[in-house]
Amino acid sequence: MRTPVDKNAGYLTFNIPSGASFNRISKELEENNLIPDHRVFSLWVKINGFGSEMKAGEYLLSPSMSPLEILQILRQGRVMTHAITIPEGFSVRQIADLFNNAGLAEKDFFLEAANSSEILKKYNIAASSLEGYLYPDTYRIAKGLPAVTIIEILVSRFMEVYSGIIERNSTGMTMEEVVTLASIIEKETGNPFERPIISSVFHNRLKKGMRLESDPTVIYGVHDFDGKITKKHLKAMTPYNTYMISGLPPGPIANPGKAAIEAALKPTESNYLFFVSKNDGTHVFSETYRDHVNAVNKYQRKAKKTNN
Repeated sequence: MRTPVDKNAGYLTFNIPSGASFNRISKELEENNLIPDHRVFSLWVKINGFGSEMKAGEYLLSPSMSPLEILQILRQGRVMTHAITIPEGFSVRQIADLFNNAGLAEKDFFLEAANSSEILKKYNIAASSLEGYLYPDTYRIAKGLPAVTIIEILVSRFMEVYSGIIERNSTGMTMEEVVTLASIIEKETGNPFERPIISSVFHNRLKKGMRLESDPTVIYGVHDFDGKITKKHLKAMTPYNTYMISGLPPGPIANPGKAAIEAALKPTESNYLFFVSKNDGTHVFSETYRDHVNAVNKYQRKAKKTNN
């Protein structure tokens, strides 16, 4: 039990399915050259009263390990983990695709778990889904984890980050409103410098009772969006069309990162009410509609002529 099968061997992936018997596991250990004899292995475990419990999961093992080392790893459930990075601004569906493609969670199960009323209740989130609360970060996830467990890991991380910045909330907004606004800011710009300025525009418009008129919110409400926003989209009456509805949409349109949440809580002091893309990742901000129209003519209509 203390002698490796092959001291010079490399590592291999060994998977224990849920519900697998000890006898089946020990035979497969021998078949993979991880132990010399499954019968001796089983007898030793029985005589020494170790019990036959081995936790399901994916393990990284090697014949260079002694059978006793392997036994301890399997009994303690020291499974392999896989790094997965969620980019800022990804939607629940994009995150579901990410986990599905990595083989860590089936998309349908992930999406179902993202609507878990139990998790929403546990974390006191007044929403119909967990869109906005799956924190963008790099995680290490083991294969075989239930989708609900994965979702809870992401939500727990969000709560950890949010609790560290909530003390700066002087806006009077609820957590749900902050996250919704942060998600719009996240989708409007990837420029860190601009986030607080974008935030100021939306705060100013909300105070004046103006519609937010944010394209990303419109896109979120369009089923099977093809990548090109049209006048028809802007006039469609959906809960997320901020050209048609007043105030914030009914919930987040993406999962914002820390900087976007901070920007939503602490906007730059400004009188800006409009902004338009310069087509280089930055925007022109305007206080008056006339200046905004001039900026649109300069950057957007010029860009359309160039493309044509």
